[in-house]
Amino acid sequence: MAKSDGEERERRIDRVVASRGWRLSLATGSAGALVISPMTCAAGVTDPAGPIGRQEMAIMTDALAIMLAIIVPVIIATLAFAWWFRASNTRARYLPNFSYSGRLELLTWSIPLMVVMFLGGIAWVGSHDLDPARRIGSTARPVEVQVVSLDWKWLFIYPDQGVASVNQLVIPAGAPVHFRLTSASVMNSFFVPQLGSQIYTMAGMTTQLNLLADKPGIYQGLSAQYSGAGFSEMRFHVIALPPDAFAGWVAATHARGGNLDAAAYAGLVAPSQANPPVTYGTVAPDLFQTIVIQSAPGSMGSQMAMAQPPSGKN
Repeated sequence: MAKSDGEERERRIDRVVASRGWRLSLATGSAGALVISPMTCAAGVTDPAGPIGRQEMAIMTDALAIMLAIIVPVIIATLAFAWWFRASNTRARYLPNFSYSGRLELLTWSIPLMVVMFLGGIAWVGSHDLDPARRIGSTARPVEVQVVSLDWKWLFIYPDQGVASVNQLVIPAGAPVHFRLTSASVMNSFFVPQLGSQIYTMAGMTTQLNLLADKPGIYQGLSAQYSGAGFSEMRFHVIALPPDAFAGWVAATHARGGNLDAAAYAGLVAPSQANPPVTYGTVAPDLFQTIVIQSAPGSMGSQMAMAQPPSGKN
């Protein structure tokens, strides 16, 4: 009965995404992951799909406009000076003894000063308004996601739903998502260009990030920090589903089974490249915390502990 219910939920999700014109379907087989055409994820930071991405785009646009307000007149003035003081122009005044003009000094220094003030103000306000740890105001309940960067793949754990996925992040559209991020290996960087706010992951500690996707869609996620041979393959898809379809995906993931316990996690820690998306219907309690404190099987902390000689022996 559970299998029949899971298949029916999968068909529901297929119908929802098909009605919206997405090139997305549920794959057959034990993994049961969402398969997406790469052509659906071509957009980047210039095509924001959430409030954080839009605010960051506004900062970039404002900064560009301020700098162009200086660069364009300088280019025009350079060309104008070259034309006016050409050798054939007898009307140009040649002043070899000119050394100082208070008005020119005021103009020369006031313009850069205003540029610095404007750019500094934008950076100051934006750095506070877009603090990654700052929660996004919304009437919808935030979804908690725990993120672990591995060699060379991404693990996403949903503590409230009790499921997990590899190289595939499924979220409800219109609801804030609160991320807690760590690394099981070297430092890495989590980045979804259309949603905004790249943030680092580091072993033994957690960082926080809050994002929101305005509407259903498929967005490209990637690693923005070089981390070795498999770096170029360390990509994932963010699939924003309508709330009812997200609930259906969670239920279908439970129905498909798969347990992310210590043994399964130890297998994930092993370096591998271009891993296909995989989902887990259950997750061992406090797995993320054991990863953070480096006591999970296969982590750097556990490997160092195993390599440490017994007390009192060299």
